[in-house]
Amino acid sequence: MSADLILGIDGGGTKILLALADRSGRILRTTRGGGVNPMDNPDWRRELETQIEPFRNETALSAVCAALPAYGEVSHISRLQEEVIQRAFPLVRTSVLNDVDAAHRGALAGQQGILLLSGTGSMAWARNAKGEPARTGGWGDVIGDEGSSYWIGRQALSLLSQGLDGRGPPTALSKAVFDHLQLDMSEAMEGLCDWVTGLAKPRASIAGLSVIVDRAARDGDAVAIELLEKASDELAKHYHAIADHCDAQASWTFAGGTFGSRVLIEALERRIGRLATGPKLPPIGGALLAAAQILDWPIDDGWIEHVAASAKAAFAQ
Repeated sequence: MSADLILGIDGGGTKILLALADRSGRILRTTRGGGVNPMDNPDWRRELETQIEPFRNETALSAVCAALPAYGEVSHISRLQEEVIQRAFPLVRTSVLNDVDAAHRGALAGQQGILLLSGTGSMAWARNAKGEPARTGGWGDVIGDEGSSYWIGRQALSLLSQGLDGRGPPTALSKAVFDHLQLDMSEAMEGLCDWVTGLAKPRASIAGLSVIVDRAARDGDAVAIELLEKASDELAKHYHAIADHCDAQASWTFAGGTFGSRVLIEALERRIGRLATGPKLPPIGGALLAAAQILDWPIDDGWIEHVAASAKAAFAQ
């Protein structure tokens, strides 16, 4: 295997992706595992260490960038995250970034602009022409995370319970969610409450219901459509709160599983008044880009395109 390899680590609330790449941006090896968010996963460190273990003895490895949730937000957690990476790769140049910072770098290929991130949580991250970062949101599900997949899933559960009770309009979400969870609607309260209380990872599981909301919205369910409209309202607030940090015509883009919903994207574009720029790289590509920058590798459009194509092939479902 050729010299000068880089390792990108994209950690999130529901999963972690790792990619080993060469100087051309070709991904040579990947792995994936469970979530590593210290804010809701007490086993985050064990999961992170387990997933990086296969790469520790890679002799050609020259740089590692780990993009991790909550990094830079809580000082003692950030120190622990740095410690894990530095101990695993003591002879390699390393960097630890907030996962949203890396997602921004990837989506906009290191250029200025605004990234809206919505997955298990929600946040906006901006970088201006001087390279200065700014952020808004990211307060976690107890305080904030409005417009996230978790928020959508949580609201969906509330709305379907209201519909079943007669406290709100009936919605196709009820049958869709119960079918998805393989629960009996004739015992709605018992079944759904048992499901919720039995969840090992509540945030991730509830966030997964956002896909059902999107499907119901595309099928014309008024309650689901209104819920996605409200989610876009919340994400638009993130955008407008941070827009002045960048030039007026700076691009905006998105990342995170919530944006698998075209209904949501189009609603958000209407509120912002401009079409989104499609992400140039996925978040794992942002981590690889940051690792390449540690080594001062020349980065051009060809390199970005190579990483994008390689990542798409490597992580195809």
